[in-house]
Amino acid sequence: MVTMKKLIYLLLIICSICSVSTFAQSPAKIEPFKLGETLVYEGKYNKAILRGIAIADFNFTVQSASNSPDFLLKSEAKSKGTLIKLLGFKFNQNFQSTVDSEKLRILKTVKRDEQDERVRASEAVFDYRSKKVIFVETDPNDMARPPYRTASPIETDTQDIVSAIYTLRRLPLAVGKSFELAVSDSGLVYKIPVRVTARELQKSVLGKVWCFRVEPQVFGDKRLIEQKGNMIIWITDDARRIPIRAQIDANIGRVEIKLKEIKFVGQTHASKS
Repeated sequence: MVTMKKLIYLLLIICSICSVSTFAQSPAKIEPFKLGETLVYEGKYNKAILRGIAIADFNFTVQSASNSPDFLLKSEAKSKGTLIKLLGFKFNQNFQSTVDSEKLRILKTVKRDEQDERVRASEAVFDYRSKKVIFVETDPNDMARPPYRTASPIETDTQDIVSAIYTLRRLPLAVGKSFELAVSDSGLVYKIPVRVTARELQKSVLGKVWCFRVEPQVFGDKRLIEQKGNMIIWITDDARRIPIRAQIDANIGRVEIKLKEIKFVGQTHASKS
């Protein structure tokens, strides 16, 4: 059975995925990342009488990496009061993903994960010459504890969970198409099948927009989450390719994430609720 902490982890994965959604693209040409853009998402939990309970906020920005032409994707996920009061669980997770500005592949992932009193700091470095990812995790509250280290073979197109969606958005999305992504998380690499299952009209902060219904197969044996469940992401069918909504269904319930605010240069779109 999927635990609440595992469900929150999945929710964090979806929001990390959504963090690159402001990058403009067209079917014929990939546009440069737009620096300084910000997105805000809200996560809600649904099961039985607990309907639409807000449990987390998520903020994302795109910046330039220090002293390099590469891009830095920064995201923060933080639990809200309802989650803390009802379920006695709080978290704060920060990702920093460095993306190669030329080949648009992941170079380094830095993460700080706080869940109640448990804190972990990690770094994954992607070495494409030696074709491996090197992952190191430490406990900032116990520096005497030996770091956890692991390494896995990677391919030239390996992504982390943040950069994976940008790769997905560059693909020729169309109903009925299937793809496979190599995604690394915590030093391990997973093959994730992705299916485009429908084209649906969705309400959003951008108004009513047509979206592709995209289903990454992250649940299942030897996959990112070895449990039963499913994940859906709705990505706009236009040049922007913005993930406006995502959801996870698991034994413990449903978590939905919706775009609450998006800031472009000179304009802002925000929900009225």
